[in-house]
Parts: sequence; structure tokens; C-alpha cells
Amino acid sequence: MWIRVWALRTVTIALLTVVGMVLGAAGGLWINDLGTPSADARTRQGDAVWLGHAWVDGRKGPADVDALVKQIGAGVHDLFVHTGPLRDDGTLDPALYPKASWLVTELHQADPGIRVQAWLGDVVDSEGPGLDLSRTDRIIGSFRQALDAGFDGIHIDFEPVHSGDRDFLTVLEQAHLLTTERDAVLSVSVPQIEPVPGIHLVGAVLTGHPKWWTSGYLSDVADRVDQVAVMAYDSGLPLRSLFSGYIQQQTRLALQSVPNSVDLLIGLPAYHDDNAVHHASAETVAAAIRGVRLADHGRLKFGVAMYADFAATASDWAAYYRGWVDPQP
Repeated sequence: MWIRVWALRTVTIALLTVVGMVLGAAGGLWINDLGTPSADARTRQGDAVWLGHAWVDGRKGPADVDALVKQIGAGVHDLFVHTGPLRDDGTLDPALYPKASWLVTELHQADPGIRVQAWLGDVVDSEGPGLDLSRTDRIIGSFRQALDAGFDGIHIDFEPVHSGDRDFLTVLEQAHLLTTERDAVLSVSVPQIEPVPGIHLVGAVLTGHPKWWTSGYLSDVADRVDQVAVMAYDSGLPLRSLFSGYIQQQTRLALQSVPNSVDLLIGLPAYHDDNAVHHASAETVAAAIRGVRLADHGRLKFGVAMYADFAATASDWAAYYRGWVDPQP
């Protein structure tokens, strides 16, 4: 997300180490990509988009809001608006979002069904520099501050959070008490689920960055929130068929780990970087949607999330509509 550049430097070594393992299982990923998606595998009007900081700092105006609402159509229900980052002490600078209240009001007037969430995060490091997740009171105070600005919910994006981190669970527990009290939604971005048991330890040992979580820890997190968005990109895979098969696997694992009562979103890579962990020719919106549809079994609280509005092209949006909103046989 907003710290992807930082994350890329720390995960590259781990991904290069395991890419041989992943490619060694390429046959399995290709098999995952086979078949025809169900006709019922399509939007339930519960999708989402991550929006950049320009929406709350004064760079966007009424015409931009109108264009956005027209672009997202009826499929998108949640907008994650970058409102932070938090300071390393857990506080939130109000000067970062002078137009937040205006934006929420404009969006609600344009489409009363849209939920506008404050996308808040920081780089996590208990030893500094970075956010110490044990500073729960200040973090929750920042969430309260964002809700006071009019947002309909809080979308948390703290990275890196290691699988099993107890401080993160405590933050979620306290945050959910706040959002429940305020009749707001609590949402969280999460890493991918380990495709092979124990592989999450590779990234943690080699770089200190958790590329994957265990399915059990994802379940623990999901039990404490209303919505989970899996950051299902930056796979390092070089072919669309492999990436599609990987997304099928990630979607299936997420569906098994997140309770049916919790909204589940699978992230779509609507950006076009080329580096060691992301091949733009392979990680496309169309390939991701195909993988999602191959695993989709019709769960009600399920959708996709576009990352991100400031990088998405007309072709990305066309792939979303063609593959997910109005899929053709």
C-alpha cells in the first residue's frame, strides 16, 4: 500500500529465496488456473477502491468526486481514503486531511450508499523508527480523531505485522470497541496467506518482513474486525496463468480462514510497476479477477478491491467491469 516502496526493499530477498519453491509448484498453479468460473462469480455490490491522499489534502474538487462516482459504478461500496500516515508515536496530524469532512459529505450526497473509510497506517517497528503497536491508547485516539472528521469507518494498514503478533490483536480489539460504539466499520489490510505451512517463517528469518500469515492468525484477526482486505499482489510470478492460479489459491485460503460474517475483499493490482516482486505483464487486474472467480463459491460478503485509484488505467477499470461486474461467458 502506501509503504510499498519500503516493503519492496525488505521482501525482495525472501521472495527470491522462495521463488524457486513457488515455480517448482508451477504445475499446481497452472492447474488452479484451469476451468471455467461459475456464472454466479461476480460482484455483490460490495467491492472497494483504495484512494490516494489527494482526496483529503485539497487537490481534488467537486468535478473529481462526480467523475469518481461515475467511474466506480454500482459495484463499489467502500472507499479507503489515505488519511495518514500516523506519526510513529501513534498520533495523527490533523493538517494531513483538511478536506476530509468535505469529501465525505460530497460522496454521501453523490451516492448515499457509499462508505468512506479513513485509510490509516504506518511502518511498524517497536524499536524505532516506526510505530510501536503497544501504544494502543494513542493509536485508538487517532482512530477516534478520524471518525470525528466524519468518516464511516477505519481501514488499518500497518506493515509489517508478523504472524502471531499479539499487540496487533489488542489494537484491533480496542478499535472494534470504538467503531461499534460509533456505528462505524473496522477494516484491515492483511498480507497473503502462506501457501505452504511454515513458509511464513522464511521471510521473517531472512529479512524480518512477514510476506505471509498463517491461516490461523488471519482467522484471529478476522474475528476482531468487520472487513478484511487481502493484499494479493507482488507475488514475483512472471506469467499471467501462474498469477491467476496463485490468486485462486489465495482466495480459496482466505475464504476458508475468514468467517462468513466478515466482509472479505481480494486486492486487485491496478498499478504497473516492474521489479523483482511485481511483473506488470503478469499481475493484471484481469488475471487476478479470473483467479478470484475460479475460487468464488457465492459467499454473500465477498468482493474485490482495486489498488489504487491514482495508478489504475482505463484498461484496468474495463477489466474490472468486463470480468467482475458484468462477466461474459
